[in-house]
Amino acid sequence: MLPGSTRRARHYAALAAALSPAYTVHVVERRGRGRSPAQGSSYGLDQEVSDALEVLSETGSRQLFGHSYGGLIALHAALRTDLDRVIAYEPGVSIHGAMPFDWMPRYAQLLAAGKPARAQVHFLHSVDLMPGGPVVTAAVWAMQRFTTEGRAVRELLPTVTRELGEIRAMDSDGSRYAAVTAPALLLGGGRSPAYIQEALPFLAEIMPNAKVIMTPEFDHNAPDLGDPAAVADLIRA
Repeated sequence: MLPGSTRRARHYAALAAALSPAYTVHVVERRGRGRSPAQGSSYGLDQEVSDALEVLSETGSRQLFGHSYGGLIALHAALRTDLDRVIAYEPGVSIHGAMPFDWMPRYAQLLAAGKPARAQVHFLHSVDLMPGGPVVTAAVWAMQRFTTEGRAVRELLPTVTRELGEIRAMDSDGSRYAAVTAPALLLGGGRSPAYIQEALPFLAEIMPNAKVIMTPEFDHNAPDLGDPAAVADLIRA
């Protein structure tokens, strides 16, 4: 199980617990998190994929789940090894420039200026995952300062620049994913941004053994915050 950007392994505890009666679940603490190595100057998607492949080898796992950026890693892992199944919840795949990236320079500036709350809101608002404005920014500032969850997200904000940079670098016509021959389950939610929703059927047309399930009431964070048990039901079905 591969977490998305600004997410750590513990954010998927409920999903892992819901899957555990049917599967042995290993949740990866990706680079830049906890005791895992820092991203480092040579960071790239290939490094994340190699990490995932090493975990698959060590555990003997034959199925791989990824959320958001973790979903992109999972799809690229499936390009490099045989899997029984790959499951991606709204993978971070940009097709024909559909995903916005013009927010990234300002995001880096805000982080460098020591304004993590403004940076977080700028990022999530720019990708249509959060409303913007001073009231929202004030609430995020308070969460980052006074709550464990807010501080945890704040600590991960520097990792976003390189991770989203990798998504931008991988922007394409999607044809590379035709080589994902493993059975693939592509999950998404009807409350997510249109550019995310539209990528899933596009990928399913390209990938030879893929199925899409869209759940109208889910948003982008259904696997970790919204309804992990319902996501687990879809994976087990």
